[in-house]
Amino acid sequence: MLSCPSDGFGSCGAYIIRIPCGPRDKSYNRYIPKESLWPYLPEFIDGALGHIVNMARALGEQVNAGKPAWPYVIHGHYADAGEVAAHLSGVLNIPMVLTGHSLGRNKLEQLLKQGRLSREDINTTYKIIRRIEAEELGLDSAEMVVTSTRQEIEEQWGLYDGFDIQLERKLRIRRRRGVTWLGRYMPRMVVIPPGMEFSSVATQDSSYGDGDLRSLIGTDRTQRRPIPSIWSEIMRFFTNPHKPMILALSRPDPQKNVTTLIKAFGECQPLRELANLTLILGNRGDIEEMSDSSSVVLMTALKLIDKYDLYGQVAYPKHHKQPEVPEIYRLAAKTKGVFINPALVEPFGLTLIEAAAYGIPIVATKHGGPVDILKALNNGVLIDPYDQKATSEALLKLVANKNLWHECRKNGLKYIHRFSWPEHCRSYLSYVEQCKNHHPNNHLSVMPIPEEPLSESLRGVEDLSLKFSIDIDVKVSEHDAPNKEELTDILIQKASSIGKSINIYCPGRRQWLYVVAVDCYSRNGSPTKALPLVIKNVMQAARSKSGQIGFVLLTGLSLTETNEVLKSCQVKLEDFDALVCNSGSEISIVTRLVKIEDGAEDDVMQQINQCGYLCFSYRIKQGEKTRNIDDLRQRLRMRGLRCNLVYTHAASRLNVIPVFASRDQALRYLSVRWGIELPKIIVFVGERGDTDFEGLLGDSYKKNDSASEDSPNIVLAEGFEAHEISIALGCLGLMTYLHDRNEI
Repeated sequence: MLSCPSDGFGSCGAYIIRIPCGPRDKSYNRYIPKESLWPYLPEFIDGALGHIVNMARALGEQVNAGKPAWPYVIHGHYADAGEVAAHLSGVLNIPMVLTGHSLGRNKLEQLLKQGRLSREDINTTYKIIRRIEAEELGLDSAEMVVTSTRQEIEEQWGLYDGFDIQLERKLRIRRRRGVTWLGRYMPRMVVIPPGMEFSSVATQDSSYGDGDLRSLIGTDRTQRRPIPSIWSEIMRFFTNPHKPMILALSRPDPQKNVTTLIKAFGECQPLRELANLTLILGNRGDIEEMSDSSSVVLMTALKLIDKYDLYGQVAYPKHHKQPEVPEIYRLAAKTKGVFINPALVEPFGLTLIEAAAYGIPIVATKHGGPVDILKALNNGVLIDPYDQKATSEALLKLVANKNLWHECRKNGLKYIHRFSWPEHCRSYLSYVEQCKNHHPNNHLSVMPIPEEPLSESLRGVEDLSLKFSIDIDVKVSEHDAPNKEELTDILIQKASSIGKSINIYCPGRRQWLYVVAVDCYSRNGSPTKALPLVIKNVMQAARSKSGQIGFVLLTGLSLTETNEVLKSCQVKLEDFDALVCNSGSEISIVTRLVKIEDGAEDDVMQQINQCGYLCFSYRIKQGEKTRNIDDLRQRLRMRGLRCNLVYTHAASRLNVIPVFASRDQALRYLSVRWGIELPKIIVFVGERGDTDFEGLLGDSYKKNDSASEDSPNIVLAEGFEAHEISIALGCLGLMTYLHDRNEI
């Protein structure tokens, strides 16, 4: 618990839940860098989903008349958590909010500009391509994206395929006018500045009185009363410590542009006569032992101080502690000084908020977040960080004009509440409520767990309507109760034509789910005889526990094709608890995008007879080249279209489905819907398969970022005969609680 009322009653506020994932070896006791977390995200998603479902059930029993109490919203922070939130949002149909904090494309650009690493080295070190794709998925999935400034929207998110500010404005106008969006989508971007805690900020400093620095130290530096040690550390640099202090506080990074500030101060004689300059550039020991970029900045600063003979006018202490930072701001305020942030680009500018809270006027770069901050606070001047003369003039203006200094100080203190935590929370909750109102309000229902386990589930019942159900009136003939064959035909026809959900059936108290996801196609894309054999053999291997084990088929085939395949063996459609066919979506303008530039017109053609309400299928002419999935997904995103793309039938067919429709997401859905834990779902896959194959093994994008195949949850079978499958199942130890969804 992060907080709890003293009386122990009522809501206890926020709490942290830790979801186990990653290496289990006790000897593996080290910090995992964020760049190395990607292979473990699927395990974290599954664990988080299990926790959410358990909490929804428990809270529902207490406060929601027994119905699950689902989260109000899911908020993903940073790229990896954004991907987790996207998957959870898709399974549970709960609106998602995203905050990027720092963005991969922007980091990639900056690293390339520095020129020290190649694109390949950057990707190897930072897994930057994987990170960018996670951020793109977050854009695909989010109802709303929270940003700190307009600059973040226009200059950072604007780099992404999934967000175009011009297209977003057009779609917003269409929405207001009630005009169709033509299936396109852009998340709403909102600016909610980070909140700060101001309760510890004493702007009218009672500790040292309301006077200036002269009231605290004598003209001969004889201390009238103890002062903070960091004050003494800074003032020892100055010949006259009573002059207004120009304060810069940042790390020694070339982007922070400290050298231009020193030049602006050193070459402006009136400014040197009126003020001192204080540079707080982190903590340092031996400069030569620091990183190259930091040492270059510090050495250049020291050389400039010597060049302009600024000794006695510039302070550059080697060390300070984090708790001393407020005292540094207080010292600047006591001297009636100015805070400056001359960075080439400043994404937000938290130090500007801190300085304003202590009553210090500010000078800041006009590139980035400071534009929004000064617009809200009206307590300083914006500058072009490349313009040295403009920098010195802005500083001189605030230092020399005491009326202007007091006006800026008053405005900063008056409006600083706009950056407080309460204000941040009010804005956030207001936007979240709007986001929630725009989201479909049909939560996933969960089948109640029966008090007594059903020994044989519903497999043997004659009335098949108890097992398969579609949300329409069923009228086959004059008979009130259609037989199995008639109902199966209705199921196929209706589900294919109008896409009604088949989600009423519950398989009872299944102990395990066996999921057949083997993609068996010949070179021309036709299903081979191996698929029905695998299905038959999997069922035969489970015959001793047939009442405890449910069966699910995951395939790229349409429902009609699936039924035809099953007719070729002694397995019937109704033998499965669920069929996941065609994956499912409704996007229809992709044919010209799939083809390469010089491809023929009939290389890619829509297959109307294989399209469903939730899936559009396109035939690929045998032997012809088409765009890869990543390229095609990018082109669709740039047009505001969100979808999932799967090449299936040995790459002879392209299925275009919803962004959250996938075979691994279908398993999560069934797990929640039927109350079967994900660790008790066994997935049978082949050595290769459709382009969503890797998602079934634990990672949806890059094979080299997937979990190792020597995972204890992955077992390789020698073949697909029943006895070989049984041996592989024995290696998993079916009665043992497994830590993750298992694959064979």
